[in-house]
Amino acid sequence: MCQVLCVYFHHKCSGIERQSLPPSPTTDLNLEERDFHTLKCADLEVCEFCKSKGLLDTTPAWGFPPKDDKEANRPIPNKGERGLGNEKFKPVVPWPHVEGVEVDLESIRRKNKAKNELNQHGGGDNNQQNVIQRQYLTFKPQTFVYRDPVLRPGVLGNFEPKEPEPHGVVGGPGEEAKPYVLGPDYKESIQASIKEFGFNMVASDMISLDRSVNDLRQEECKFWHYDENLLTSSVVIVFHNEGWSTLMRTVHSVIKRTPRKYLAEIVLIDDFSNKAHLKERLDDYIKQWNGLVKVFRNERREGLIQARSIGAQKAKLGQVLVYLDAHCEVGINWYAPLIAPISKDRTTCTVPLIDVIDGNTYKIVPQGGGDEDGFARGAWDWSMLWKRVPLTKREKEKRKTKTEPYRSPAMAGGLFAIERDFFFELGLYDPGLQIWGGENFEISYKIWQCGGKLLFVPCSRVGHIYRLQGWQGNPPPVYVGSSPTLKNYVRVVEVWWDEYKDYFYASRPETKALPYGDISELKKFREDHNCKSFKWFMEEIAYDITSYYPLPPKNVEWGEVCKAHNLYLFSEDCF
Repeated sequence: MCQVLCVYFHHKCSGIERQSLPPSPTTDLNLEERDFHTLKCADLEVCEFCKSKGLLDTTPAWGFPPKDDKEANRPIPNKGERGLGNEKFKPVVPWPHVEGVEVDLESIRRKNKAKNELNQHGGGDNNQQNVIQRQYLTFKPQTFVYRDPVLRPGVLGNFEPKEPEPHGVVGGPGEEAKPYVLGPDYKESIQASIKEFGFNMVASDMISLDRSVNDLRQEECKFWHYDENLLTSSVVIVFHNEGWSTLMRTVHSVIKRTPRKYLAEIVLIDDFSNKAHLKERLDDYIKQWNGLVKVFRNERREGLIQARSIGAQKAKLGQVLVYLDAHCEVGINWYAPLIAPISKDRTTCTVPLIDVIDGNTYKIVPQGGGDEDGFARGAWDWSMLWKRVPLTKREKEKRKTKTEPYRSPAMAGGLFAIERDFFFELGLYDPGLQIWGGENFEISYKIWQCGGKLLFVPCSRVGHIYRLQGWQGNPPPVYVGSSPTLKNYVRVVEVWWDEYKDYFYASRPETKALPYGDISELKKFREDHNCKSFKWFMEEIAYDITSYYPLPPKNVEWGEVCKAHNLYLFSEDCF
């Protein structure tokens, strides 16, 4: 049995043919796109591409491709140094399979089943299957070296702008995020735009796409100094029939307030829009950025959740994925504070503080609630409605200063940053979640229970427009009259809540009979990851939720209540 390691890709070859095209073994490979060449092993025949480079070794591999040639040639640790007991490694099996990013473990098992059976009858190494599986049971280790940020009171931070932000139009409407109020003559057109888009697009279209914004950060945020060795990012924005100016102002704000060396690309995912301004006009408009901004169009309506997973696959240049809704404006020096914790620890997911952009006047104000500083943690009630609760004393005591990132049990879901490879290792979003709703909880639970952490970042602020009353919405016709959000909730609680799911059903008894599809792979994902229980999560991370939203009494029995007539039951008497 051949046991040859292709060091250049850190893949172990054991009679397995790994197919992924292109590129071919004879050409230089683009590691940023994580494409893998065909690798075959038969007796002493090995990967010719790596053989020609002298990159073959018989030492077991780490199991993941290096970032560059220098890393490829570093010494491979011995067994004791790379053992699964090392705290740098956390159990994980990449799922679901996304070609070119992670390994389809099930296909490996199938291909080795017959060989393993032969081994059990004396035909070779009967531990071979375990060796192959073991190689892919780890998160990639933290290899990126990043120094902690340093607070120097009174000394302007190295990422802070040295001069006030220029206006998009000097003295123009909405500059510095001041309210822009239109007169009664615009009433009908404003109402029509709210019905179609959810916002006052009449006012938005009059405000510069490059307008200046107000600085809502704590004063202390201006004195943080960040290691400039930050990870690069792909900003992913999903939209469906979005208004022109709100979408483009989102893009403009990212370009205007993000250091260019860290902004790898902006990826727009058009989820099957039918508005004329989102077709050729959009294609022509983004040409001004020479490929920095890209648009990909879904061939059918996927819904926000799955469109974000598609965005992760299309965004290949940045080391971090930053998700923004299509109607946002990033704040001053938003990037470094948001990305620094991920640069330090690749299993960290970060969320900016979300400010409110008024959908009528476009004034930006802090979101209400939270503690005396406006800091809140993401939470939920037992019917799974999103909530915000004040930052606890326990979390405050973990920090040296009040502007450091803090732990949150959950996120709202529209705006967050996560290392790209880590997101794929987590399996992206549950592919069974439909349209919108519940995905914010699913990814939050998955991160916490499977070894990562979720941080809110006070010094990174992003404004977000919330839809106004009167919006007609835009659900796909196939889902009109159905309840995809409730089905999503059921999938999430069935996979992640363990015995706590009874509290959800007690709060939403109508969901007990909802069909929610197959979740066996998701449960297997939890098992293979050795993910912690929801009880652990509630006690260690979400310990404060029950003080705001007490556990409801569990339902004892399920079914209809009927009135009896001489021992006979009639359906019309059931309710």
